[in-house]
Amino acid sequence: MESLLPSNVLELSISERIQLVQDIWDSIAIAPEEVEIPESQKQELSRRLEQYEQNRDRFSKWEDFKQKFK
Repeated sequence: MESLLPSNVLELSISERIQLVQDIWDSIAIAPEEVEIPESQKQELSRRLEQYEQNRDRFSKWEDFKQKFK
């Protein structure tokens, strides 16, 4: 494969670019412990989890939500 400069990437077909993105993501997923999560994102996740736990009845299950918008 040639060098992946932005101009080279744009020469790829859409399906090739999608495959490239998938390959990149797969290479990252191999070592998730190496991906740093910023403290601000950890705090936001904690806030959302707390909100969910305090108001479980206000949230829909993913399956129910998908059915509603089919």
